[in-house]
Amino acid sequence: MRDVGRSWRRMAAVVVLAGLGLLLGATPALAHTRLESSSPADGASVADAPSGVTLTFNQEMQADFSTITVVGPDGTSWQAGQVSSAGTSVSTQVRPLGPAGRYEIGYRVVSEDGHPVVGTISFTLTAAGTGAAPAAVTTAPAVGTTPAPTVITTTASTTSGDSTPIWPWVLGGVVVIGAGVAVALRKGRRE
Repeated sequence: MRDVGRSWRRMAAVVVLAGLGLLLGATPALAHTRLESSSPADGASVADAPSGVTLTFNQEMQADFSTITVVGPDGTSWQAGQVSSAGTSVSTQVRPLGPAGRYEIGYRVVSEDGHPVVGTISFTLTAAGTGAAPAAVTTAPAVGTTPAPTVITTTASTTSGDSTPIWPWVLGGVVVIGAGVAVALRKGRRE
């Protein structure tokens, strides 16, 4: 009877230690990348058109696979050039803006840990700029070729990677606890 009590205590100790290991090991996974500031600031009204857009996050950022769009009140895209990164910031240049109104900055960036972060912010240009929307270029496809597929992009409200599933952690916990119970029972039988 004494051996059974000892094996149950061992099993309980293994379960507690495995649970603590899971809780302490999961802490880094709970930290998500989030937008901390922007230039121009979200919701700001500016009289002078910015020459670029900078987004600053709480973690190191990568320029690879990151996109920033600046869409004016007329639906024209005003961003120019590639996205660059420096530390926790990503930025892109902006062509001289045109009409006064609300400009939406859409972003999809990738943090240093590989998590994508998608969102939109906006600013209002209070005085019309000197820029003009580029003329629409229409070309017919060459004979015998297939036109390229249309790519549709959408903007989403800010999400910070909160969609990380929890089921792998639960499954891992069950496996670790099950293994601990099996080891404790086997060790109890030997004694």
